[in-house]
Amino acid sequence: MRLSTAVLALAAASAHALNVYRNDGQSLVKRDELDVPGQNPLQFCDADRTDDIITIDEVILTPNPPLAGNTLLIAAKGTVKETIGEGAYAKIEVKYGYIRLVSTTADLCKEIKNVELECPVEKGDISILKSVDLPKEIPPGKYTVTADVYTKDDEHITCLTATVVFGRKTLGGMFDL
Repeated sequence: MRLSTAVLALAAASAHALNVYRNDGQSLVKRDELDVPGQNPLQFCDADRTDDIITIDEVILTPNPPLAGNTLLIAAKGTVKETIGEGAYAKIEVKYGYIRLVSTTADLCKEIKNVELECPVEKGDISILKSVDLPKEIPPGKYTVTADVYTKDDEHITCLTATVVFGRKTLGGMFDL
């Protein structure tokens, strides 16, 4: 699986209720603290992102939520705090419901070419604009994608997670999921 596919799946996800709970059920992290800014369903994996190499300022998906058979436009802005070079990698997991479909490690520098970037990614502001045609034949169900990204020296770049639910069309759309 290409990293761009996983990133697009992250971008194509609906809101994921990811909270960190204490044993007594009280939330230690407000869900809003995990939400990626902008019109998107993405969430950060961890509330403490002070050591992350990338700061994500905004991600906008059009349409949000994404629809099977439509074109998804992804616009993202952020800041790279230090140069990201060859050897950077992403641990990617894709689940369909509770079933793990993919668990892999991808070469970040090889995959970012799909969004017209290349390594080294220099320190400074960065913008990405990508258009993706989503297939009509996406099987209905809940998909969860997590991408945890590191430098070659295992410094944390970022971690994002999201869930998308694609529904089934029935009786002319009257009972869509």
